Formats: sequence, structure tokens, C-alpha cells
Amino acid sequence: MNTLPQLRDDDSALAKPLSGDGVQQPPAAEAGTRSAATVPRAPSRRKKRRRKSRLVPVALLLIAITAVLAWWWYGYHRAGSKEPVVQTAVVQRQDFASSVLATGAVRPQVGAEVRVGARLSGKVASLQANIGDPVTRGQVIAELEKEDLEAVLAQREAELQLARAKLAALHRLFPKEIERAQLEIARWQATFALGEQEVAREKNLLRQSATSEAAYEQALERVAVAQAQLATAEKTYELVEARHEEDVIQASVEVARAQSAATNARVQLSYATITAPIDGVIASVSTQEGETVAAGLNAPTFVTIIDLDRLQVDAYVDEVDIGRVRPGQEAVFTVDTFPGREFAGRVSAIYPKAVIQDNVVNYDVVIDILEPHLGELRPEMTASVTILLETKTDVLAIPTRAVKRERGKNIVYVPVDGHPEPREITVGWRDGAWIEVLAGLEEDQVVFVDLPPETPPQN
Repeated sequence: MNTLPQLRDDDSALAKPLSGDGVQQPPAAEAGTRSAATVPRAPSRRKKRRRKSRLVPVALLLIAITAVLAWWWYGYHRAGSKEPVVQTAVVQRQDFASSVLATGAVRPQVGAEVRVGARLSGKVASLQANIGDPVTRGQVIAELEKEDLEAVLAQREAELQLARAKLAALHRLFPKEIERAQLEIARWQATFALGEQEVAREKNLLRQSATSEAAYEQALERVAVAQAQLATAEKTYELVEARHEEDVIQASVEVARAQSAATNARVQLSYATITAPIDGVIASVSTQEGETVAAGLNAPTFVTIIDLDRLQVDAYVDEVDIGRVRPGQEAVFTVDTFPGREFAGRVSAIYPKAVIQDNVVNYDVVIDILEPHLGELRPEMTASVTILLETKTDVLAIPTRAVKRERGKNIVYVPVDGHPEPREITVGWRDGAWIEVLAGLEEDQVVFVDLPPETPPQN
């Protein structure tokens, strides 16, 4: 009995069945002729596994290509089989509310936002304001160091007191000077009268040869001296009055100058105390306690105060619609913070100068807020504004898309014997997706919204 060589483990799956004694049986025709060395070995499993791994990606790729081609063929033939859908509309009556839509922002009114600063240079001694604090008109916000200003004020007030004392002294001395001048006049008047009497007596005695010529001449001389002294006393009196008037004027000017200097020093001292000019809320703080500020052409800003009760909406209306907007028209607006709430307003002013942004011309329309907002609105909030113009009731209307602009005319297409026929119409107001028809169509008439593909253009 010939024994076959043992099969390897990796060829066991390909070996033929064994006999009962565990020896593989060769085929009947060749069992006695072939030796054990000439029996062929079965192909290994590893090689077959490699072939299978190469065939799987190729099969998947072919399946994917086949699916794509099938999908394309199906979609192409299915789309080609559809009939084009043409949308139509019926002329119907509607109520139109003409309005202008605009986007704007909540802004403080003129005078409702104030930048509070210092008019003096100095060190900030105290700062009594924080962002968000409510303030009232006249409330102290900050103070600068004021020792030097107080010293200047004290000096100016002392100069004022000195000027007033000089003026009071002039008023006290004047009556005495006048009295002395009057007494001097009276004395020389009496001397002059006495001299005249003496001259008359000497003259009579001289006629009687009872006195000498020299005595008479001496009497005349004394009269002349008394007369000159009287004239001098009278001039002195006039000079006293005139000098007093001049001295009073000068003293009064000195008092006014000193008073002005004291007032200026007092005002400068008041600048060291910064107070709130309006009621509102502190919006920003630009300095800190202990900093030194320098006042130049522009006063340094300490805080910014905004009165949140005095707000308005600046709506930017397109130049196409601005001609229909007038002061006094009602308006409503919403803000992104409260999208479900509408705030009532009224157009109060229109800025004459346009605002141009990205080559788009808009005009600033000021809208006053008519209802209390209880602090819900804040500056710079984005607002969607609707300005209400007029209303029209029971007017013919069609979708705006149905109107075509051809050769400078408004054209719609109506079905006639199953084909679209152009017809000129006159349009009026627009309200959203609808447009008013003034002439050219009748109620319940059908118009094409989208033209059929075979419709030729109108030349």
C-alpha cells in the first residue's frame, strides 16, 4: 500500500475526502500508476482571498455608476413629461393702506443728551457719579480742588470792601468841605462889605478934609483885596463841588471794578463744582477721582447724561418715498428687543439735507414717541418704522408681479381664447404684494401672473 504525503494545514480545505483509515483515496484510474510525488497541490486560500478583495471595489463602483445613470434617465424623462404650470390671478376689490417702510434708530432728542465737563484745569478732588446712576438737575457730580480759587476770591472781596470804603468816605467828607467853602465865602463877603463902608466914610472925611488922601486909598485897597478873596472863595466852592463829583465817579468805578473782579472769582470758584444740567441717567464716565484735567479749547468731558424720557426715532426714508411724508402723519415702530409690541409715534420734522450711504439717498425723518415707554427704549436701538399715509377702500387690485413694464407702459396679460393677450393698464397705489388698478381691467377678470413660455415679447 502506497502512502501519500501529509497535506499542509492551509491545503486541508481543498483536499479530497479521506477513507476510513485516514488515508486519502486516489482516483480509480490512476491509483496504481501515479506515485505520491506526482500528485498536484491544491491552490492556497490566501491567493483566492486576495482576488476577492480586488473584485469588491470594482463591483461597488459599477453599481454606483449604474444607479446614477438610472436616476438621471428617470428624472430627465419624468421632467420632460410635465406640463408647465402658469399662475393666474383674479382682479378683486381690496382696502389699501398706503404706508412708507423705513429703518431707523432710537436717538435722544435735541438737548436730551449732554456731555458735562470742566471749564477749569485742576485735580479732581471727588467724583460722585457712576454709570447708570439717576441724577437730577443741579445735583453735584464732581468737584475740583478749589483752595487757590478760594484765596483769589477772598482777595477780590477785600479789594471790593476797600473801594466801597473810599466811596463812603467821599460821601462823608463832602458836606464838611462844602461847609468850609461856604464859610470862607461868607467871611470875605463880610470883609468886602465892611471895606465898602470904610471907603464911603473915608471919602466923606476926605471931602471935609478930616482925613488924608492916603487913608482913603488904603480903604480902597482893602476893599479890592476883600473882593478878590471873595471871588477866590466862590471859585473854591465850585471846585469843591466839581472835585467831589469827580471823586465820587472814580470811587464808584473802582467799586464796580472790584465787584466785577469778585464776581468773576466767585464764578471761577463755582466752576470747580460740576453739577448736572438736566435730569437723566449717567451714560458714561470719562475721568476718575485724583486725575488732573486740563481745560483748553474743548472742555474735558467728565460724564455724559441722557434723559431717557426724551427720546425720538430717526427713520431713514428712501428718496422715492420722501415726497409723500409730511409732519403730523401717524407712525408706528417696533424694536428688536420687543418685536411683538408696536410703539405709536408722529412725524415731527424732516431733515432737509440727505444722508448718502453706499450711493443710496435717504432722508432723516424725526418721529416723536407718543406713548410712555417706561425705560424700555434706549438710545441706538434699531427700529422698524411704518409711516401711515392714507387709506383707500374697495379698490381694484392685482398682484404686483402681474404688471410688466414694456415700452414705458404698464402691461398685463389676460387670457383670450386660451392665449395671453397684452393689455395696458393704469396703476395707483402699492400695498405690499398688491397694486391698485385705476383703468384697463374689470372686477373678476383673470390675468396672468407668470407668462406662458411661448409668449413672445412685445416690441
